[in-house]
Amino acid sequence: MRFRTATVCLLLLLSFGLCTALAQPTVSSQADIAMQRALDHYQAGKLNEAAGLLRGFVVSQSDSDRINQAYYYLALVHRDLDEASIALDYLDRIDPISTGPASTLLQAELLLKMGDAARVVYNLRQISTETWPLQQRQQHALALAEGFLALDEPHKALYFYQQAMLVEGAVSPRDVLARIYKLLSDRFNEADLAEAAFMYDDSPVAYLAMLQLGWRALAAGQKERARQWAASAMKAPIGFAYREEALALQSQLSDPTQLQRAIGVLLPLSGRYAAFGERVKKGMELAMETFRPNIPVRLIFRDTAGNETIAAQQVAELAISDRVMGIVGPLVGNAAQGATARANQERIPLLTMSQREGLAAASLYVFRNSLTAELQVRALLNYAMEERGLSTFGIMYPQTRQGENFAVLFQDEVWRRGGEIVAVQSYQTDQTDFRYQVRLLQGLDPNASDEEEDPVDSESSGDAGKEEKTPPPFEALFVPDYSDRISLIAPQIAFYGLEDIQLLGTNGWNDTELPRLAKQFVEGAVFTDSFFLHSRYPFVQEFVEDYFNRFGEEPTILEAQGYDIAGIMLTLLNDPGIASREDFRRALSQLQNFPGVTGATRFDLVGEADKILFLLQIQKGVIVQIN
Repeated sequence: MRFRTATVCLLLLLSFGLCTALAQPTVSSQADIAMQRALDHYQAGKLNEAAGLLRGFVVSQSDSDRINQAYYYLALVHRDLDEASIALDYLDRIDPISTGPASTLLQAELLLKMGDAARVVYNLRQISTETWPLQQRQQHALALAEGFLALDEPHKALYFYQQAMLVEGAVSPRDVLARIYKLLSDRFNEADLAEAAFMYDDSPVAYLAMLQLGWRALAAGQKERARQWAASAMKAPIGFAYREEALALQSQLSDPTQLQRAIGVLLPLSGRYAAFGERVKKGMELAMETFRPNIPVRLIFRDTAGNETIAAQQVAELAISDRVMGIVGPLVGNAAQGATARANQERIPLLTMSQREGLAAASLYVFRNSLTAELQVRALLNYAMEERGLSTFGIMYPQTRQGENFAVLFQDEVWRRGGEIVAVQSYQTDQTDFRYQVRLLQGLDPNASDEEEDPVDSESSGDAGKEEKTPPPFEALFVPDYSDRISLIAPQIAFYGLEDIQLLGTNGWNDTELPRLAKQFVEGAVFTDSFFLHSRYPFVQEFVEDYFNRFGEEPTILEAQGYDIAGIMLTLLNDPGIASREDFRRALSQLQNFPGVTGATRFDLVGEADKILFLLQIQKGVIVQIN
């Protein structure tokens, strides 16, 4: 076998000269290996080692097609070693045909280091960058700006900084803005700034110039002029990086005792939650027509787009620029998180509608008017334990964060009141067969086959195939889910033998379709909500009628919530004794049983709404109010 292999190799050697090629790397692969080793050393920060390998490559691989790459990296190495002249020498060795954006920009950087700004400007202005990648187009503009700045031509430098900012690249617009801000601050007088504000109208450069003019006017004691420039700077888009500084300027110019009789309103009026925000806004608009305070009050609406950063910025602007007494909103969790933190910083009362937990407890200035799980559990157990005298309960809940939260709260409240939780079962959100859970709730073997159970007597039951009744181990079953799921669960609860119990639910049950879909299986079920369209209360009926006449449709909980939250604010601000934000905060904390269409409302010690909820029951296939 060895002889045969050697013979084959000899034949190949004589015929094609390939044995050596197979045993050793090719010239090309040797060059690649050498170059990669050099680059690895460079990336690791071993500059001297990389320089030695690259110089060795230049000597031994002078005819390699990677020779220009070696020269470029040698230039990088010597730039990093702060040896600009040597780096330039290596760049000059690159074949002009192979010169690309990277080596051109590196040359500009090195020339600027050596103080040859004129050559930088001349070279770069000869180049068209239309085909360059965006990042390198931005670097080209920045290099020109730095070149003109070194030549003491600040207006030309500003132009190229502006061009760099318009190009998306590795340097963020905020970084470029910082360079522009420094340029305006250090090299522009008031006349130059005014010219820049005019020439670059409605751009970040203009707003930065206005901001500089505002600070200089304040320093000169010209407060009214400073206010005008600050107000102009605040017209910048919400994402403008220097809005916070414009607010700081306005804050120095404002009298903290001079407040508008106005309420800021933060709602998602665009984006994925826009439909919800618009509904809340309609309720607030109706409240403005209904309450009509003796002391005029404005509502100033702002669109959060459901964004946390935007909401926080808007709180600051409403507090500092608009000088409002208080703020309503936001509606959704992320935006509310940002807004509450900023409200605490600005010490301005904020009444949010978000369902996110912990917002009110985080700040003395934050209140929350929302239907909470705690309120619902408390209302249900007031009915079940105090009115009905029930003491034993089961819980069947979906495996969601909300479902688990409801289950824990219900269980803890039952125990606190001296009741007993007999059984607890969870189910998956996509589940359609609930036999397993219902049997376990009854204390039965969930894996027993139907044949192992005694058949039910058709004369006593009337439902052939239905399992024999087992006395329920508890008096009431709590199921915190939505109506579409309840319409699947309720019939199976009865079918698998868990009957003669009180069903208890949350506001997710309040759907007129539920009695139609679940029929007799939800008859007598009791649940809660903070708004009931068909309430017998006259003030709720009046709200529903007024809303329908105004907008041509029936209101939902969102419109009702907007109506109430605006009503609370308008009512409190109708008191002339409320002259400061601290007065307003105190009034909110002392609110007692405001007659809202979403329930009589007050705020507890941490700012959470304590409401008297609607208690609802399905009677003869119709949802009715029972409290």
